[in-house]
Amino acid sequence: MRHRKNSQKFSRSRAQRKALKKSLLRSLIIYERIKTSEAKAKELSSWIDRLISLAKEPTLANKRLAYKVLCDHMLVKKLFDNIAPRFKGINGGYSRIFGLGYRKGDASKISLIELTRVEKKEKKIIQKKEKEQKNVEVERKEERHAPLKEKPKKTIIDGVKGIFKKERDSL
Repeated sequence: MRHRKNSQKFSRSRAQRKALKKSLLRSLIIYERIKTSEAKAKELSSWIDRLISLAKEPTLANKRLAYKVLCDHMLVKKLFDNIAPRFKGINGGYSRIFGLGYRKGDASKISLIELTRVEKKEKKIIQKKEKEQKNVEVERKEERHAPLKEKPKKTIIDGVKGIFKKERDSL
């Protein structure tokens, strides 16, 4: 029976749809939020929900089913180890879609799709920036207190080199 088997075709052949699905899922797992058309985002939402539901129960069979879709062991590991544990107590609603407006070129609706529980990467980024700023300040202080280097004294040979150099340039 083909009950509830309808999905959008996106004006593509079956192989192209499969490649599109795989690339969208992979990039959503890597970046945890992507910008795409509204229709693709709605379809992607159901796909990612199925994958996360699989990943909540980390059996070998589920890992193989996820690998069948993602075709990358690192992404399967990230899905099972990092993403799925965030959604342990939740049954569904793993992604959300925000409308961003219309694309300038063809006026298609653009949406942002992201996972609902995002890791706190911003704190890590802020801490890294603060450390870098402290390192730069320390280097500046060291440069201020460093002894001034004396300029080398000009000798007669330097003057002679300058004369010959000027003659060569004039030719």
